[in-house]
Amino acid sequence: MTRLLIVDDQVLIRAGLAALATAAPGFEVVGQAATGEEAVHLAGATCPDVILMDIRLPGISGITALECILAWASEPKPKVVMLTVFDLDEYVYAALKAGASGFLLKDTPPERLLAALALIAEGEMLFAPAVTRRLIQTFAHQPTTAREQPPALSDLTDRETDVLLLVGQGLTNEQIARSLVVTIATVKTHLNRVMSKLGLASRAQAVVIAYESGLISPGHTCHGYPVS
Repeated sequence: MTRLLIVDDQVLIRAGLAALATAAPGFEVVGQAATGEEAVHLAGATCPDVILMDIRLPGISGITALECILAWASEPKPKVVMLTVFDLDEYVYAALKAGASGFLLKDTPPERLLAALALIAEGEMLFAPAVTRRLIQTFAHQPTTAREQPPALSDLTDRETDVLLLVGQGLTNEQIARSLVVTIATVKTHLNRVMSKLGLASRAQAVVIAYESGLISPGHTCHGYPVS
């Protein structure tokens, strides 16, 4: 059972999401919040597995709430999915760096939203296709000189680097396992080592590192999977 906390300042959206999740098998709504402050408090009080949170909130922002929640939560930390109205909200990149596990547009169909939450609960990351395209475009326009390779990247093994490249392209653990011809458990082991060596808190932050360091760039192809 996935414990879900829903955060949105619009009561109709919040209630609708709660009703949708409550009616679906495998989900338990453990709380609802209308502000970032309430989200931080309820996250600590209810220990949700997944938090579905509007990126724009009154009071402290969704990003600040995200940072507080991940900083104060005990292990295993909750996965946070940010809701946005726009295909690339100006705060999406900041939320990604802060540790968001994924992004969904508010007009995502109910069945896709539930499937996305289930995927996130399993440890995958998720971006709405439109968000992914725009996010990659943002990286594409960054000056190459602005990209610095973290020293810890040199500590990665060749296979760990392969896994980081494929994670950066948005592949799931299952897709990575097929590409590298290894088990999903092996992929998870490599990814955990990558995150530990690079000091990352979420899979999404691995995507940021892959792009910011220049290890991967739009148009790059690794093991047959092009970035597009």
